[in-house]
Amino acid sequence: MGGPVVLGIESSCDETGAGIVQDGRLLAHVVATSMDEHARFGGVVPEIAARAHLHSFNPVVRQALDRAGLRIGRIDAVAVTTGPGLSGALQVGLAGAKSVAYAAGVPLYGVHHLAGHVAADTLEHGPLPEPCVVLIVSGGHTSLLLVRDLVRDPIHHLGDTLDDAAGECFDKVARLLGLPYPGGPAIDRAARGGDPKAVAFPRPLTGPGDDPYAFSFSGLKTAAARWVEHHRRRGAEVPVADAAAALQEAVADVLTRKALAACRAHDVKTLVVVGGVAANSRVRALAERRCASAGIELRVPAMTLCTDNGAMIAAVGDLLVRAGAEPAPLDVSIDPSAPLEYASLTPLARRAVRIA
Repeated sequence: MGGPVVLGIESSCDETGAGIVQDGRLLAHVVATSMDEHARFGGVVPEIAARAHLHSFNPVVRQALDRAGLRIGRIDAVAVTTGPGLSGALQVGLAGAKSVAYAAGVPLYGVHHLAGHVAADTLEHGPLPEPCVVLIVSGGHTSLLLVRDLVRDPIHHLGDTLDDAAGECFDKVARLLGLPYPGGPAIDRAARGGDPKAVAFPRPLTGPGDDPYAFSFSGLKTAAARWVEHHRRRGAEVPVADAAAALQEAVADVLTRKALAACRAHDVKTLVVVGGVAANSRVRALAERRCASAGIELRVPAMTLCTDNGAMIAAVGDLLVRAGAEPAPLDVSIDPSAPLEYASLTPLARRAVRIA
């Protein structure tokens, strides 16, 4: 028969995701994106995202159930992202998840979006080693974490971004270079034909007196903008491929350098890299090379699990159910700016799984 079957719902930004997990195994996941609708604005428009979630929610859940070969009555629990994210988008996902949980007569669990990214790796590589260092890199977040038991212990932040996240830097510089939104994949594609040594972009916060685990990509974005402006003032063509390759190299260098330093300082033998920017080819390649040299195991989820998806939320829900966590209260609500302290965003679950 197997353990409980958990349906996960993700709607924090512009992807509507539904995933189904049982005993750490991914049974199905489906993602609908409204990215094309936002592209002409150069970024996500909250109202468009919320409306797209309304249209996509039911079809995405139905497709996930169909792919898993299940009826709604076979679901034992529902997990949903309750923060952080866009307020309207989160509200749609939570309302839909509450409806499914009520209709199926099963408990509901509120999940932190970033904990979902961490849990995504378990669907590919199994349980997380305890402890491990986790590097989260996405459009809105760049963090270095020390993780023990993901759903029982507090999540310890070693360092976070002080301003622009890595993905945000890619998006903004891509726009300057005339590349399409989203900027991360566009930068990655353009960089294939460029020279990463063509431009000496800075490596922010890597000096002797800097915080070893904090991130800052605003200055890098500004340096790229000035470099582009310099070429345009002279009437020269901007070498887009070289700029993309050099920018990508700078970001990958900073991310992996700090992540490896954290592993060494805390005597941790496993680095987990997750989030949308974990799909970047240079970030992956440099992390692989540096981890191999340092004798550190590198774990990166499949690219389809790096970006926002319901499978990662189902993975957290699966862990919470198996840990005996209390479900969310009936009046559970969203928290668009929720800090990452615990995998669960519901106080009852938090008390139930905390270790004294």
